[in-house]
Amino acid sequence: MRRYGKNPDEDDIRHRPNPKGNRPRTNIRPKHEDASEGMVLTVDRGRLTCLVEDRVVLAMKARELGRKAAVVGDQVFLVGDLSGRKDTLARIVRIEKRRSVLRRTADDDDPYERVVVANADQLAVVTALADPEPRPRLIDRCLVAAYDGGLEPLLVLTKSDLAPPDELLETYRALGIRHVVTRRDELMSGHAADLVREYLDGRVTAFVGHSGVGKTTLVNALVPDDRHRITGDVNAVTGRGRHTTTSALALPLAKGDG
Repeated sequence: MRRYGKNPDEDDIRHRPNPKGNRPRTNIRPKHEDASEGMVLTVDRGRLTCLVEDRVVLAMKARELGRKAAVVGDQVFLVGDLSGRKDTLARIVRIEKRRSVLRRTADDDDPYERVVVANADQLAVVTALADPEPRPRLIDRCLVAAYDGGLEPLLVLTKSDLAPPDELLETYRALGIRHVVTRRDELMSGHAADLVREYLDGRVTAFVGHSGVGKTTLVNALVPDDRHRITGDVNAVTGRGRHTTTSALALPLAKGDG
């Protein structure tokens, strides 16, 4: 073994390289004081689409955030290329504290409770009065999730031309939940969207509802034409709709601020 004297030369000292790379290890992280604020619009396999001012930017989460996940609605801070041009990628370096959350509870397919939407002001529970029949237990679960996560609930009842809304509204009257009642012809003419829009202006709203209730048709009437989504029909045999909207994404209100 080679021994060093009291005053060894620098050339005599052996430096062990970092086995994980050439950068020295440090716990000091940059503050990113020049980061720009944005809102998460979609999340897809590690890539997040964010709205930064008036630009849509593709980003990924910084390693320093660890396992903390960003969801639709999160307010984040980004660095890097924020131009929004094709083949550019920014980096999310900070996720702001959430003022409200909408959680998906654990079930047989997914044993973990997950946050699916953050920072929404209200939860619009869309349900048809007939074709398909209302599901009170699903409405109850949505209301519990809204109250637990800090969102104000809103009942949107569709297809009132097929069945009256009185019995269902009476069930929840004691809770004082705001509600909107629409018909099928109003969905097609756009009048239903005008009725619902009054409750959406100036707020961030999460829409939920089982398949076939007219949720996607209503959302298409509320958002710009180039942001429309595919709709499906109710099965005449089973009385159930086909899932056509299965992901979470944020869409701008076409007429108004929401």
